[in-house]
Amino acid sequence: MDLGNGRGTLIGGVLTAVGASVCCVAPLVLLTLGISGAWISALTALEPLRPVFIGLTLLFLGLSFRKVYLNPQSCVPGAACADPHTVKRQRGMFWAVTVLALTLLAVPWVAP
Repeated sequence: MDLGNGRGTLIGGVLTAVGASVCCVAPLVLLTLGISGAWISALTALEPLRPVFIGLTLLFLGLSFRKVYLNPQSCVPGAACADPHTVKRQRGMFWAVTVLALTLLAVPWVAP
């Protein structure tokens, strides 16, 4: 995964948010779908790693924010990054992923 571009850090943020919430969200989703079994309780074994995943999620989202907002891109006229619609779409995608990741992180506290 190339962390130098905004896409790599956004993907990293979502994956670590999923990792942070797998102990709590995955069993709930599986039970909602009618899938049950004693093995579902093994997913809670990832609970001690949750702070690490939360930290990585916030790190990746921070790197994405820096890439999208703080680092000005040097673009030649006519390039895709010079188009204001592309910049607007990148920022919209950043905020959509941020809301998704923070929602996944908040589920264990909101619905214990």
